[in-house]
Amino acid sequence: MNVFMLRLLFDLLLDAANAASGMAVHDDCKLKFLELKAKRTYRYIVFKIEEKQKQVVVEKLGEPSQSYDDFTASLPADECRYAVYDFDFVTAENCQKSRIFFIAWSPDTSRVRSKMIYASSKDRFKRELDGIQVELQATDPTEMGLDVIRSRAN
Repeated sequence: MNVFMLRLLFDLLLDAANAASGMAVHDDCKLKFLELKAKRTYRYIVFKIEEKQKQVVVEKLGEPSQSYDDFTASLPADECRYAVYDFDFVTAENCQKSRIFFIAWSPDTSRVRSKMIYASSKDRFKRELDGIQVELQATDPTEMGLDVIRSRAN
């Protein structure tokens, strides 16, 4: 790797770190999450980082009747996102249960800068959402398939 490429990579890393360190969380993110958790108003929430405003915002809300397939279809194929999904399941003892999943969606085809910003902002954002029970990191759909969700819910 030549000096120019190293300098470019360093500048990108520095820019991403600086952008992420000051990332705010819009109040609506916390409010909608509380509604999902307490009132079960939504099945899922998709969050997006608005780089210009340097904040995480709500992008999509899934109705309680929507399926896991609806949720996965709502995630862009080539852009990073955060999401929470309220997963209902029945235990081996035949008990109805629910788990709230936090999913960090970072597809291989997304921009490197975007991956870095999402990765460096994730922990701070997650701390704002009190009640996450399971965390998943996915770079392609197979890493967050329904079989993976089921196995992690138990």
